[in-house]
Amino acid sequence: MERQGMTERQKSPFRGLKLVLFRLLRRTTVTLDGLTISCDPSLVPRSVATALIKGSYEAPERQLVADAIRPGDRVVEIGTGVGLVSLLCNRLAGPGNVLSFEANAALEPVIRANFNLNEMTPRLRLKAVTADGAPVTFFRNENIVSSSVFDRGLAAERVTVESEPIDSVLEEERATVLVIDVEGAEVGLLAARGMDRLREIIVETHPHIVGDAETEAMIAGLEARGFTVTGRIHKNVRLTRKV
Repeated sequence: MERQGMTERQKSPFRGLKLVLFRLLRRTTVTLDGLTISCDPSLVPRSVATALIKGSYEAPERQLVADAIRPGDRVVEIGTGVGLVSLLCNRLAGPGNVLSFEANAALEPVIRANFNLNEMTPRLRLKAVTADGAPVTFFRNENIVSSSVFDRGLAAERVTVESEPIDSVLEEERATVLVIDVEGAEVGLLAARGMDRLREIIVETHPHIVGDAETEAMIAGLEARGFTVTGRIHKNVRLTRKV
């Protein structure tokens, strides 16, 4: 199922004008999905601020999350970014029902700022999530969307990050929904046995990092375990299982 409507809205010819006016007025916040999000240049890289102002930041993921999450769901998010999707999950599932992981500790100030702007407090752990819970090497890039546990040959700071095992996290949280955007690491994580407890998975795939074959095998593996693809917007996929 391919969703096109949001993409067409993002291609509005007025986006460029909006960006110019926004910066001329020196605004430091933007409203997306009813949430107030910082685009303060002291907190947010310019490329991310541009996407926020245009409304394109994580737009496909936000749409699939809005379609999937129900009140009372227990949500684990892996890859918090600036915290926008985490806040959306919190609003949909309810306070106390969202646990977010972010391996890039440099993002904590903007995440906390966005939580405060919206008077919400999704739980945040500045850790990676892995199959075994061992420390992991993380390649931290100034462009946050390029930070990854994979060495992509980009200019990046190499840091060691503590992690938690995905199966334990999902069990302890009694998770029903997993939202995951981890720049290629999804292939290993979505093979974990803990997927069998979930009703919904929203994943951003990265075939340009791990390859088309690996991505297709990952989705086929989840389908073999009872999931059905119920939404797809570009690289973002929603998989649903009857429980």
